[in-house]
Amino acid sequence: MSAEKAKAHLEKYGFADRIITLDESSATVELAARALGCEPARIAKSLTFSVNDKPIMIVTAGDVKIDNAKYKARFGTKATMLPKDDVLRLIGYPVGGVCPFGVNDGTEVYLDASLKRFERVFPAGGSGNTAVDLSIEELEKCSEFKEWIDVTKPMA
Repeated sequence: MSAEKAKAHLEKYGFADRIITLDESSATVELAARALGCEPARIAKSLTFSVNDKPIMIVTAGDVKIDNAKYKARFGTKATMLPKDDVLRLIGYPVGGVCPFGVNDGTEVYLDASLKRFERVFPAGGSGNTAVDLSIEELEKCSEFKEWIDVTKPMA
């Protein structure tokens, strides 16, 4: 059902044909990169957090992690990821398929500056075996993001 929700949202923007259904799991950055034949950095991972008891999503490149100091400076609080059991209810997608398309009302989507070095990226498509091939400009449009932020650092 979640993949259909993402598809319906992408249809509004004319991007439903960009959904790639894979024969294998794409539920992690590594699995998605292997399945798509691309570098892990180009997998746009959707990380979910709670800020003042409200869910937010930060879409980052696949080769970075949250920089706690930058996150706290931006949001005024410690980075607290949503518990796995709450992600579907609060965001609208299951872990492994979380994407920035048609998220539940009240969820703000942010795009991290780590994505800007790529022309095209692959966010999930609502399930653990889908991805969406989008340019950065297309991702901006169909994610209905709030703003670009810089809250990551390279993985060690």
